[in-house]
Amino acid sequence: MEENNNPMVANSGADPMIASLHSAVAGELRHVGALIEQLAEVLVGDEHFVDRYLDKLQAFDLLVQCTEESAAVLDRLAAGACTRSAIAPVRLGQIHERLHAALQAAH
Repeated sequence: MEENNNPMVANSGADPMIASLHSAVAGELRHVGALIEQLAEVLVGDEHFVDRYLDKLQAFDLLVQCTEESAAVLDRLAAGACTRSAIAPVRLGQIHERLHAALQAAH
């Protein structure tokens, strides 16, 4: 069996820092979600913006949900869940399908 010496291709089972990195990235995603929520609050407070873009405001909620779902997957991976168990609880169908497809493509 050939050993891979490329530091960009890590074996997650051999990297003791992977759980910490998963947790840190989950935190970053939650931070992004909070920033999006803050921006949405500012924009909703602007009557002219709301009048003009009311139909687009739902995109902010979807972005926050996507970042939270992704962060939760990373948290489960950091806690030691296998990949399939990590994505199983994802509630947003589009994200669940894309993650499942990514796992299928990896096989």
